[in-house]
Amino acid sequence: MPRRKHPRLGHSQRVSGDGDEEEGQGTAASRETSGTEDTQPRKRVRWGGDIETQDDEEDPEEQGSSSSAEREKLCMAASCQFGRVACAYYDPVTFTMYVLEDTSENQHFDLTKAFLEQACPDVVLTSSKADDNCMDVLRDHMDGSGGMFQVRPHKGFIAGKGRERLLSLRLLSELPAMGEADTASEISSLSESRNAYDFMRRRREVGGDPTVQKWNASVRLANFATIDNSPLCLGCIGALLDYLARARAISELEDEGVGGLEIRDIKPLPLLHTMQINADALSSLQIFEDENHASIHSDKTKEGLSLFGILNGTKTTLGRALMREWFLRPSMSLEVINARHDAVGCFLRPDNTANRHAMHSHLNSMKNIPKILAAMQTGRAKVSDWQGLVKFAYHALLLRDSLSELNHASNVEIVRRLLAALDVVRLREIGNMVNETVDWEESTNSGRVCIRPRVDDELDNLKHIYNGIDAVLSKVAEQVSATIPPDYTPSLNVVYFPQLGFLICVPMKEEWKSEAGIQVLEGWSFQFSSDSHVYFKSQEMHDMDTHIGDLHPAIVDREIEIVQALLGKVLVHEKAINHACDVCAELDCLISFAQASQSYDYRKPYMTQDNIIDIKQGRHPLQELVVDTFVPNDAYLMGGAGTGVAVDSDNSEYSEDAPQYAKNSIMVCTGANACGKSVYLKQIALIQYMAQIGCFVPAESAILGVADKILTRVQTRESVSRVQSAFMIDLNQVSLALRNSTERSLILLDEFGKGTLPTDGAGLFCGVLKHLLERGSHCPKVIATTHFHDVFQNELLSPHRLPVTFVHMQVLLASGNGNISLESSGSADASDDESLPIGPGDKITYLYKVASGYSLHSHAITCAELFGVPKRVTSRAKYVSELLARHEVCQLLDEDMTDRERQELEEAEEICRKFLSWDLSAAGRQRPVRAILAETLDRPRQD
Repeated sequence: MPRRKHPRLGHSQRVSGDGDEEEGQGTAASRETSGTEDTQPRKRVRWGGDIETQDDEEDPEEQGSSSSAEREKLCMAASCQFGRVACAYYDPVTFTMYVLEDTSENQHFDLTKAFLEQACPDVVLTSSKADDNCMDVLRDHMDGSGGMFQVRPHKGFIAGKGRERLLSLRLLSELPAMGEADTASEISSLSESRNAYDFMRRRREVGGDPTVQKWNASVRLANFATIDNSPLCLGCIGALLDYLARARAISELEDEGVGGLEIRDIKPLPLLHTMQINADALSSLQIFEDENHASIHSDKTKEGLSLFGILNGTKTTLGRALMREWFLRPSMSLEVINARHDAVGCFLRPDNTANRHAMHSHLNSMKNIPKILAAMQTGRAKVSDWQGLVKFAYHALLLRDSLSELNHASNVEIVRRLLAALDVVRLREIGNMVNETVDWEESTNSGRVCIRPRVDDELDNLKHIYNGIDAVLSKVAEQVSATIPPDYTPSLNVVYFPQLGFLICVPMKEEWKSEAGIQVLEGWSFQFSSDSHVYFKSQEMHDMDTHIGDLHPAIVDREIEIVQALLGKVLVHEKAINHACDVCAELDCLISFAQASQSYDYRKPYMTQDNIIDIKQGRHPLQELVVDTFVPNDAYLMGGAGTGVAVDSDNSEYSEDAPQYAKNSIMVCTGANACGKSVYLKQIALIQYMAQIGCFVPAESAILGVADKILTRVQTRESVSRVQSAFMIDLNQVSLALRNSTERSLILLDEFGKGTLPTDGAGLFCGVLKHLLERGSHCPKVIATTHFHDVFQNELLSPHRLPVTFVHMQVLLASGNGNISLESSGSADASDDESLPIGPGDKITYLYKVASGYSLHSHAITCAELFGVPKRVTSRAKYVSELLARHEVCQLLDEDMTDRERQELEEAEEICRKFLSWDLSAAGRQRPVRAILAETLDRPRQD
């Protein structure tokens, strides 16, 4: 008799859009045991309610196949709201959960489609409050792949619940063992006793204090992913973990909740062909910068001094949104990057300047056509929307003419695509069709879409009657006035109201306002009254209602029918129009890049497959705008410590001019001028970033490989809502960088190790560098700045043996007698300020010029002396600094006091004793306080 199988995580289940479920045949797998084998037969509870005895001699082939089927199911939770999307999925093969933090999504849901195609999930969950269009994308993908799609209640996607479930994972809440063997397998061993008391005791021993666990988890979460400010992502994680926990409870009959899930790692989702740059890196590099509105009564923000602010010269709504998308997700495809660079180079040609300005002017006249078409479909379109559609067709034709006049544009991809998308016949048809149907003058006056004459005969007939109704009403009024008593009313009018029809209007009499009320003639019926007039219906009015009808609603209804027919003809071209708008948005972004490149003198970078950064005369794109003079600098890095790269023989600059130390993956900037060093490492990252979004770069020349990630430890974003200290936030950022970096990543470490004891900070800095060097050919490109000069002495980090490029910021010292000295690279034996004596009137000048070699001079003591710190203080500081550098600080304990210092100490002790002997009682307070103080301090009294 065949056994009944449990439904497991691998159970084939299909949920269609209407909620129907189709269940397939599932398979069961026996639980894997650890430790010693049980001699007693195990029992399994079946859904029928009986107990089935299961021998240990179950077919291992069946067991392995069923377990594999279960573990290969990949579950994903995704949600999209208010133009932002996030997801989380669990890979049961590697026991890894991948998360995508809240990210802007476009109207085509390209990002959603990208991570669906990349992850290939078998189960997709989404919130009931997710965007309907996003649901359709998820449903269509799962229908095509044969997976399962479920819409779950929104309460399962709440960010707070998701955070609680995430913090309950053992990966975060339990700290790794330090030098002790893992006891988890021993606790879960089946050979131990199974009574309730032992079980609770073991749970307490393993779990520990729940408050401490939660605190540990909240601290360690940032080591894996930066999702604290991503509510959609947290909600998706909560829904995913809840689903996995329920599936595990059903399949294995072990309901340990989320804490029982086997999740060994949490990683950010690396999208294919897209550079990964998190919120910390965006903030550190000042990619975006929101500034508050000048008015305190407004909560709106504007773009401040940022890279997006200086590059964003887009004229269209879609172009602005696409530009932001490019900034959030720089490309890793050399084909895409080179195509954008070629387009920018074409637009920058002097003979294309006029056409470039003309194209941008035409783009400025284009409205958000997809939004207009959506409003038309829902019946909410205004006259301005139809005008916007006609303007789009008109300016699109002019834009096409400008494109065709560009010089040397035959190989530019965006030009070819836009010429194909802007179909002249289609655009003319749309423009003429709308313009010949809509009466713009009447529509503006009426506030609704009106139709031109000679478009529809029925409508023209109704309008002809409506426009000549005044003469008919006057003749009918004369006929009615002849049939009423002369004393009934001095005047009478026949009027027409839409939806009320034809009415007799009589002035209100004073006697009608009394209790007697309004006098109604025979054959008339009272309709309504105002303060000055009374309205009636007569047989003549009923006849006019029957024969003439309600004209205005009939005209409006007929015009609506014509507009709907026109809309149907326009929507035939909706797909082509939307595609043309998308390509126009790309053109808008590329023209903005070209204008910024011309305004700020940016140059085209050379992109290569090699893992290299070779920058000559690079500049910081933001810093150079706020200083009078900016000093450019070079930079050379190669991915893979101590390894070379294949040299392109066609590029002489790359093959001949690259210096020898460019073969290192790690560059360390030492010495003085912390501000200049920070700007230097940021400008290298920004040049790499700008090249991969498709813009030219602020450098004389640049040869760049493709970077997959930019990871930073530059800026510490503190908040009262975070439990971490500033130093702990720094550690989270470094941990995230070390976990997720590859040989193509770029890591920035700006003064890592500050915020704690100098010895501990220096040790952490050395440990990170050595860890990265041990990766060998997989070492990422690293740019670090430091003031821990002691690590380069006493063979801690030998500058002569390590494959590390050392540079420093040059400093110029000018003495009072006119002598000028330029700091050169230091040596291991040099002490701070020893080779650069400072005299009266000397000045120090930071040159902001990067030079090869390391420097051990921070010049902190020099600056302190130049800014007025007493000489004896700086001399003492210099002496103590030298002892610390030689690790001879114990000599300070052996110092004897001078005679003067002893005398000052004795005098201070005597004064202290006088204060302690001061009588504070009532009798002692009879003398004036000034007199007592003068006597105590042994000073003359001043009355």
